[in-house]
Amino acid sequence: MIRPASLAALTLALALPAAAQNAGDVIRHPIPDSDFPIAQAIEIPAGSTRVLLSGTVPAPTDSSADPNSAAAYGDTEAQTVSVLNQIESKLQAMGLSMGDVVKMQVYLVAPQNDAPMDFAGFMKGYTQFFGTDTQTNLPTRSVFEVAGLANPGWLVEIEVEAVRP
Repeated sequence: MIRPASLAALTLALALPAAAQNAGDVIRHPIPDSDFPIAQAIEIPAGSTRVLLSGTVPAPTDSSADPNSAAAYGDTEAQTVSVLNQIESKLQAMGLSMGDVVKMQVYLVAPQNDAPMDFAGFMKGYTQFFGTDTQTNLPTRSVFEVAGLANPGWLVEIEVEAVRP
């Protein structure tokens, strides 16, 4: 005879997606009918540790350029790659990887006063790290155009949240 509590647990287990049945698994919900490289939603299981990285900005690429100019840091794509490389290094130092990133907030500055932010340049850099054949875990993500960052040469600042199961 099956007890009511056992029946309820069995019903719940059958109703949950397979990924949800494994304790500790982060569940990533893709955007339906889309290949855009972000998750629509992410579920973080109880008992996981959230790791929040402060905003990261690009490293200089041209030491001869004015350190307050975009020339010192490169265009939006170059700055995105620089920032994501630094984030990857920080995560690795904590025993995590880009595949553990669940949330990303991106701040982009328009490279010229009259031009909009360079979202295409950002995406060229972003897709080198997310949605690749070797790194398929996609984070949720928001991208904001901002008037400026602490250094006038910075076009990109990114903060991420990762999960340690």
